[in-house]
Amino acid sequence: MTMRVVLASGNEHKHKEFKILLEGSEIELVNIFEKLDIEENGNSFFSNALIKARAWSRKAGLPALADDSGIIVRALSWMPGIHSARIIEGTDKDRNDWLLAQLKDKEDRYAEYVAAIVLCDHNNGWAIGAEGRCRGTIAAYQRGNSGFGYDPLFIPDGYSKTFGELPAEVKLKMSHRSIALGKLLYVVFRSFCDKI
Repeated sequence: MTMRVVLASGNEHKHKEFKILLEGSEIELVNIFEKLDIEENGNSFFSNALIKARAWSRKAGLPALADDSGIIVRALSWMPGIHSARIIEGTDKDRNDWLLAQLKDKEDRYAEYVAAIVLCDHNNGWAIGAEGRCRGTIAAYQRGNSGFGYDPLFIPDGYSKTFGELPAEVKLKMSHRSIALGKLLYVVFRSFCDKI
């Protein structure tokens, strides 16, 4: 049974990534080609993902899949966290420059990409979520042009290249979003199968 789901994001990069991640699943991703002005005022990745999923599900009249993700850096007391995409105004490059400046005199470069993904059906009053993490380190300078966000700085454990340098198919297999989505799909479809 296929489930039609709207992606709760106006971010084209996320649409492409989720489309690839959902290939072969029982979820058909529906685009409504619209941006919703939603105040992400939660205090965690999960709460922000739920806020977005509820709003998009209500608007589209369909279940909505939302993620809230970011990078946490041990030497910065696990900042920028939920503020990753808006820690400063400007572009991804500006935010990467900001992060490098914060780590300028730090030896500890340990970081994690974190994603919380929520699937919500506002009409039927349910929501389910999962979290994924990818561990790594922050590079000394920006490397590579692939991906988005902090990808040119993030070197996943076991690799010498950043997400900005690695082929998309390699990144997608280990990304925080991929891990969270895999957990979510397992729980959702195991629950549905149990009811049949």
